[in-house]
Amino acid sequence: MPDPNRFAGKAAIVTGAARGIGAATAARLAADGARVLLADLSPAVMATAAALGATGLTLDLNARGAGEALVQAALEAFGRLDILVNNAGIGGSKPLAESDDELIDRFIDTNLKSVLRVTRAAIPYLARPGGRVISVSSTFGIAGYPGTTAYAVAKAGVAQMTRQMAGELGPEGILVNAVAPGVIETAMTVGHLGSEYYRRAVLEPTPLRRAGQPEEVAAVIAFLASADAAYVSGQVIAVDGGWLAARHPPREAG
Repeated sequence: MPDPNRFAGKAAIVTGAARGIGAATAARLAADGARVLLADLSPAVMATAAALGATGLTLDLNARGAGEALVQAALEAFGRLDILVNNAGIGGSKPLAESDDELIDRFIDTNLKSVLRVTRAAIPYLARPGGRVISVSSTFGIAGYPGTTAYAVAKAGVAQMTRQMAGELGPEGILVNAVAPGVIETAMTVGHLGSEYYRRAVLEPTPLRRAGQPEEVAAVIAFLASADAAYVSGQVIAVDGGWLAARHPPREAG
């Protein structure tokens, strides 16, 4: 359950916060007492932020200097930065043989390079000790899944960035972790969840036999941001209903 004193006095940035996991994470951090800056390419982020009594910022994280602009906005609003949640990203992708340069660039730029740039911009200002960087990877960044190459490679890069930065920032008291969601019921996945083939191929092999909810991912992110995770760093925690650990064979078609 949310604790309004958990992050009292602390400030957080959540990217990709207009909807889905990002919006749920911003709501959870706010409910736990943090002051939160929600950033997203979509102007809808302003309404999401207003509903939380938080601060919103419409921003293209692929633009040069966007990371610095984002961090500066947080510093101007809150005067400090304790928690950075790198959630912004896009889904989809194709087999590599069918992926043109534009598609590859789009996934690598949005899902990996923007995370590197935002994190780089935040590093000088994160609280020491006690700062947190939490990024959203994917189960597809851990285990191979055909037909998602550019997406999966970018998310695997986020997982490796997490391990690298845990080593670089740990001596300064900054913890760096990631979550790797499985099938989560969001606007990004609703089309897939309506597909019988997708449900048999991806959802039914999940031991819990259901899609996760954004709030379930947000709860793990809040844990990683909290004092309860004070000795956890460099980890990529799957929030996937057991999909990586023990996949069930799908039922026969028909």
